[in-house]
Amino acid sequence: MESAAGGMGGQVNAASTIRTAPGPRTGGRRPVSPEPMVSVAEFDGDFGCIAAARHRAVRFLNRAQAEHGVAVCARALDLTPLVVSEMVTNACKYAPGPIRMELRITGSGTERPRIEISVWDSTPVPPVVRAAEPRRVGQHGLEIVLAVAESFETRPEPSGKRIIARFPLADPGDAGPGAGRPCVRTRRPGSAPTATRRRPALP
Repeated sequence: MESAAGGMGGQVNAASTIRTAPGPRTGGRRPVSPEPMVSVAEFDGDFGCIAAARHRAVRFLNRAQAEHGVAVCARALDLTPLVVSEMVTNACKYAPGPIRMELRITGSGTERPRIEISVWDSTPVPPVVRAAEPRRVGQHGLEIVLAVAESFETRPEPSGKRIIARFPLADPGDAGPGAGRPCVRTRRPGSAPTATRRRPALP
């Protein structure tokens, strides 16, 4: 386990493991492991750990993509550090003490890999999801997570709680019934929809 001294971005220690299974190369692509890929990091709860958690999430996806052939679309590369940032920020604000973050990729050997972001903190009190209010200043973190996540849950634990968000990594246009569709981007709650510009048809 890699350790970091106090004061370095609020990070206490971290361990990253990529579980791989041997397999033949197909079509010139790297073999993709059917087993989960997992990264675990523990932070001291200082607000400096938010950036450290965000950067760790980006590195984890880049490694899964480059070294293990996991399909990761641009939307997922944008959303993963955003969701990590909001979830870790919530833990820093409302729960004293250490924070544990787990990043897990499931279904890596399929056309629809998913990332599971899990953040544990020391308070058993579940997070309060406020009604959407575009004019409210701040406190939109969980609104954002709920808007972009495929699933979201809170699990009570003996020494605190765990919140978990999941969403797909692959572009729905890569394969299957959604072929040909762009990777859809989800807007933040309360923001105005953005008009889509279409290229003029060629004569």
